[in-house]
Amino acid sequence: MTEQEKKELQERVKSVIERVNNAVVQAGRDPSEITLVAATKMNDAERVQAAIEAGIRVCGENRVQELQEKYEQDAYDGADLQFIGTLQTNKVKYLIGKVSLIQSVGSVHLGEAIAKEAEKRGVCQDILLEVNIGREAAKSGLPPEELHDAIVKLSAKKSLHIRGLMAIPPVADEKTKNSNYFTEMRQVFIDILTKKYDNVDMDYLSMGMTNDFETAIACGANMVRVGTAIFGKRPYQIVSP
Repeated sequence: MTEQEKKELQERVKSVIERVNNAVVQAGRDPSEITLVAATKMNDAERVQAAIEAGIRVCGENRVQELQEKYEQDAYDGADLQFIGTLQTNKVKYLIGKVSLIQSVGSVHLGEAIAKEAEKRGVCQDILLEVNIGREAAKSGLPPEELHDAIVKLSAKKSLHIRGLMAIPPVADEKTKNSNYFTEMRQVFIDILTKKYDNVDMDYLSMGMTNDFETAIACGANMVRVGTAIFGKRPYQIVSP
């Protein structure tokens, strides 16, 4: 990276942190309640490190292979590392012991695979259950009506700890168009919170990305996943998941 590129990245990080804090204050909440996750997909180790130096405290990776490569390069040193992308059961083994939180657990089958691998390693893995709040056929995630059964099954696994919910609503042209989905997610979150399941702590409601994280915060999110607003537009290419 050139010095100019580093400076631009620092400015974007500062701007996003300010926008998050402003959205939280406008919602009448405390900025300390919000976790900003920098979505580091397609950004090399040098750029990730530059973001951490600029103030990023949590990194979220979307692809297992990319995470492995950058992990070996110490890309995430100085930050918490989470997994936020689509996860195949045969790649779970590459994450346990490396990530603090797997956000994208969109099926009981995947949750059971994570529990099995975590038990094998003698650890308890924190997860979020991914909710398909838009009920989109092409997207992964549990429909809201299936959450109860999934929580009952997965909360019985001693090597798993359910820490909250995650959602990616349908793509919208305007920032505010997803507010209905975000509001519905907040209600689902509260409903689970009031049921007080064993081995379940509704600590995190992860929703909102570059185009809509301020709306998500206004609707109750306490974790947002921001990539483009921090790193700039990605040079998209075909990469194996």
